[in-house]
Amino acid sequence: MRKRDTVLVLPVLLAAVLLVGWSCNRLPWSSDSPSSGTKGLVAEAPSSVKADIVTAQWTKGAKWVGPPPGAKYAGSDTCATSECHGESAEKYHKTKMGRIMSVNPRNEKERQDCESCHGPGGPHAEEGNALETLITFRKGAEPTEVQNATCVNGCHEKGEHTYFAGSTHETRGVACVSCHKVMEPVSDRYNLSKPNVIEVCSQCHLTRRAQLMRSSHMPLREDKMTCSDCHNPHGGVTPAMLREDSVNENCYTCHAEKRGPYLWEHAPVIEGCTNCHEPHGSTNPRLLKVRIPRLCQECHIESRHPTSPYPFPVDSLGNKTQAKQLINRSCVNCHQKIHGSNHPSGFAFTN
Repeated sequence: MRKRDTVLVLPVLLAAVLLVGWSCNRLPWSSDSPSSGTKGLVAEAPSSVKADIVTAQWTKGAKWVGPPPGAKYAGSDTCATSECHGESAEKYHKTKMGRIMSVNPRNEKERQDCESCHGPGGPHAEEGNALETLITFRKGAEPTEVQNATCVNGCHEKGEHTYFAGSTHETRGVACVSCHKVMEPVSDRYNLSKPNVIEVCSQCHLTRRAQLMRSSHMPLREDKMTCSDCHNPHGGVTPAMLREDSVNENCYTCHAEKRGPYLWEHAPVIEGCTNCHEPHGSTNPRLLKVRIPRLCQECHIESRHPTSPYPFPVDSLGNKTQAKQLINRSCVNCHQKIHGSNHPSGFAFTN
């Protein structure tokens, strides 16, 4: 066979192999095959779970099968006996969720107490096991969608949680129990799984945690603000789950003096505060991304000033001297109103 014919045949053979492999993966073998002697586990989700989850078929090794048809509720008193979950119930009653459901339930679902979240406990109480019929909220025990649907549907679906469905955390498979711990009072507020918000967010956002340790930082380490002051972890319609419509609007909630409007506006400021500042922390003063004058000269490289990043003027004796653009506040020594100026002569932000 000539070399040209070989080149033409190889793509066809490769496509045929890929097609056969894809077809084999679509066949119902392994645990679902009748010849294997076992039957695949079909998830029977509660009625509150979406229809696509109800009909989902889980692979070999799945633990959760959902409550059987007609499963009965055993009652929270049965769960909280000393032989079973007495110690857990004692911790649970000290949490905000426990006080609401156990002492002052507001509706029929909350009156079910333990079983309002874990599902009917009749099979588990009667058989002494049957954990696969309950939602245990353990990692990997049930699909994340099932765990989250238990928290969201009928309870946490308004206010802060309105946009959780479709949010960044939801689409990436983050479970509610990854951030919250209902059964034990770990934090002072919000039933968090860690003592504070920073510790919870830092489980995933390690880069942001490192930035908070820098010399110039937002006062999160001093407990004067938290991550949730700027971001809504349960989702939103804005980028990065910001609470306001834009980055600037978010910053203006604290830095109102930078809002304007100004007679002379600085274009990078209008575009976004993060053009110059790193809000999570920086090694430069005032959360700047780059030290002045290099920060300014990223844009102002052709102007009335020298274009070299760090100019060193020469005096009458030929010695290099320190440029005024480098001492004290550098460019801001003269251009003090860099966020905008209302002075009639402030086009250069000098007043």
